[in-house]
Amino acid sequence: MQAMDSATSQINQLSERIRAAASDKTPLRICGGGSKDFYGLRLQGEPLSTRALSGIVSYEPSELVVTVRAGTPLAELEAGLAAQGQCLAFEPPHLGAASTVGGMVAAGLSGPSRASVGAVRDFVLGLEMINGQGELLRYGGQVMKNVAGYDVSRLMTGSWGTLGLITEVSLKVLPVAPAEATLRFDACSQAQALDWLNHWGGQPLPLNASNWLEEDGKGTLYLRLRGARAAVQAATLRLGGERLDNDAVAADWSASRDLSLPWFQQRAADHCLWRLSVPATAAPLQLPGDAIGPLIDWHGAQRWVQAPRSAAAALQQLAQAAGGSASLFRAEEGSQTSANSDLDTHAQASPAGRTSAQLHARLKQAFDPAGILNVNRLSAHW
Repeated sequence: MQAMDSATSQINQLSERIRAAASDKTPLRICGGGSKDFYGLRLQGEPLSTRALSGIVSYEPSELVVTVRAGTPLAELEAGLAAQGQCLAFEPPHLGAASTVGGMVAAGLSGPSRASVGAVRDFVLGLEMINGQGELLRYGGQVMKNVAGYDVSRLMTGSWGTLGLITEVSLKVLPVAPAEATLRFDACSQAQALDWLNHWGGQPLPLNASNWLEEDGKGTLYLRLRGARAAVQAATLRLGGERLDNDAVAADWSASRDLSLPWFQQRAADHCLWRLSVPATAAPLQLPGDAIGPLIDWHGAQRWVQAPRSAAAALQQLAQAAGGSASLFRAEEGSQTSANSDLDTHAQASPAGRTSAQLHARLKQAFDPAGILNVNRLSAHW
């Protein structure tokens, strides 16, 4: 009861702070662990921390549902689930030891298994939030169900705090897979890797994650299988490749999740990290001459590229031609912004871009009419 009273008091304080800021038109910057401060147009406004909102509110392992406060460290939640043989199947990137559950949902980033199990928003059952007027609102619940109109609990996923401050979230969790295996295929070109992944994706195989990269002129494909023991064993015999030791390769998959593989760490100081989201069936992309990569995961649907900021328009055009989009994920060394006006302008030049910008503007007006929350955290259309 005391913990509940404390949480209620903290929420009331946050609501009062937001109401006062809305009245004064004072920008606020919602912050949890700061693990993703590198992302966005700029960090602007007085800090509004969620770290006091910590702890697991309820957890029903038999129901595969956990409700947790937004400021809870992500590592703490994952440890609690692991003790019950369960996990967050979408493998949220930590990107720092202080990563929080609220930041995980607000960022909407998913790890290596996203293409096989779904994204963060697919596991959000409901949430509690404070909007830009200081109102405490609750959406969704603790069960999966169809909804009419906007599913606001999922709409908040990936909004980067621009629509409201998440105070509590209910998540669907899953049992840890009974079996796992990682296969390595050496001397594998990008075209061959994409062809294999698309072919395997249409078959009843326990595919979970993949990673292709080229080092020293040689391409290597890593494929992770997860599922029933019999299914994993049959797939390893059928697909071939070299089976790696699970304990030895676990750290590499964690590094892939957190974008800390050597390929990411060796990025040149004047190069940005770009994320290209394209159909998994898209052919190898002809990158600009000054670009490095790609590193491919999500079975071909996510392609990481290192290139200077000047490559913005070329990369966006390339991604759009393939039926996808490009975004600047991490800026060059010494820069405090991951947004690019040329990229934003090019993206909004298309009908889809204009429609998206208009929708985002209407949502912002509805949830934060004073425009005080995480101002300019995303591109200008937010």
